[in-house]
Amino acid sequence: MSVKTFAAVDLGAESGRVMAGCFDGRTVSLSELHRFPNGPVSLGGTLRWNLVGLWQEIQRGLSRVGAEHGGSVASVGVDTWGVDFVLLNRNDELLGQPWNYRDSRTDGMLNLAFQRVSRAEIFAQTGLQFMEINSLYQLLAMCRRDPELVSQATRFLMVPDFLNWCLCGSRVVEFTNATTTQMLNATTRTWAEDLLRRLEIPTGMFPEIVSPGTRLGALRREVADSVGLRDVQVVAPATHDTGSAVAAVPTVHTGRANWAYISSGTWSLIGVEVRDAILTEAALQRNVTNEGGLEGTYRLLKNVMGMWLVQGVRASCARRGLQLEYSEITERAAGAQAFRSLVNPDSAEFLRPDDMAAAIQAECRRTGEPVPEDEGQLFRCVLESLALKYRMVLGWLEQLTGERVEVIHVVGGGSRNAVLNQFTADACGVPVIAGPVESTALGNVLVQAMGAGEIGSLSELREVVRRSESLVEYVPRNTAAWNEVWSRFERVQ
Repeated sequence: MSVKTFAAVDLGAESGRVMAGCFDGRTVSLSELHRFPNGPVSLGGTLRWNLVGLWQEIQRGLSRVGAEHGGSVASVGVDTWGVDFVLLNRNDELLGQPWNYRDSRTDGMLNLAFQRVSRAEIFAQTGLQFMEINSLYQLLAMCRRDPELVSQATRFLMVPDFLNWCLCGSRVVEFTNATTTQMLNATTRTWAEDLLRRLEIPTGMFPEIVSPGTRLGALRREVADSVGLRDVQVVAPATHDTGSAVAAVPTVHTGRANWAYISSGTWSLIGVEVRDAILTEAALQRNVTNEGGLEGTYRLLKNVMGMWLVQGVRASCARRGLQLEYSEITERAAGAQAFRSLVNPDSAEFLRPDDMAAAIQAECRRTGEPVPEDEGQLFRCVLESLALKYRMVLGWLEQLTGERVEVIHVVGGGSRNAVLNQFTADACGVPVIAGPVESTALGNVLVQAMGAGEIGSLSELREVVRRSESLVEYVPRNTAAWNEVWSRFERVQ
């Protein structure tokens, strides 16, 4: 076949990229054509997203795709982080400035929801991990804060779906990101309208849910003219970035739960792939989540705070005048004393601290752990604690599925952290296969190729990834030392 190009718009909480994926029928090659910063915008004491600014950057990136790849471009696909959304009125006007999930307005919303519908019932319907950042609690907060604004909403769109509206005018929500909202019924795979009504959330604004790989329409004429892309379709990949990342996990065991993945970025998402959502009492007690994947699968997983902790300590160092590259961070962590300080990476104190280093030190004081005294000890504390948390979550997933995990695939930006990868293999006692780094963009591109009929199945998609990427394996070593600190780690949870 001739080479076809698929443009991937990949937005993370720290940055966004526009990538070109060239697929020749056997392998895919990626090139980054435009990168731009992203992050929360402080506005009047609140945290928001600058989606209009992101849309401008996306157009700049697509212009470069058009200039470099021209007539070979078949489609464009967008993936972003989960949970955040916009509301449009009947004239397609944005209702308010889009909120950032770290804004504090959702404080207390879990308890408000449980006053109306029990925790057990919410989980039985949605199968989602309880986090105040979930769309359900964000929308509940909006209904309390701005009921008049919500009453004007005629369309609810997740962030990538809004960007698809910008691209082609579609007004649908893609399945994998819909499952991050805690507003989707995991059994019927439709909006949980009865639950929403009982929480006094209007239901008329929720649109059709479509599967990954769905063709949404051609680029708007004005967009096509502006960026130089003619006869190009917009295709929904797995629009939740983790959905795209897991699609590109290079496993040979598609269809089984004997392998696990860690999508390692700002958040570490640790999970297994299952055919149906697991909605048991044990799953509720472990506060795991069931998020949608390709071919109707679910990703049974747990969100762990992840590289957010590393980013936070790095920012703390920068405020003190110490600028560190990520390679320097891993070097300092590797050189620090082993198992000196341990914390629970998911402590609420780490969600949005003013100073991450100070927050970690305070948490160590609270739990009786030795306080990290320098940046090497801080980074070592974070990486060892993350590896031990991965071990804990892995044990829960094995109990819930009845399957023994034989290998862990680490994908995403965090897969480049050789120290953390080795720690993970050591702590969990199973091999770790690292890569691809660009799993999200790869998954985005290759799901578009599925939508174009160039790839026939999820298993085939993963074969393409294995042929295209170089992977690194980490074999467990020194597991005895990690076993010795396990009970100590459990005490700080």
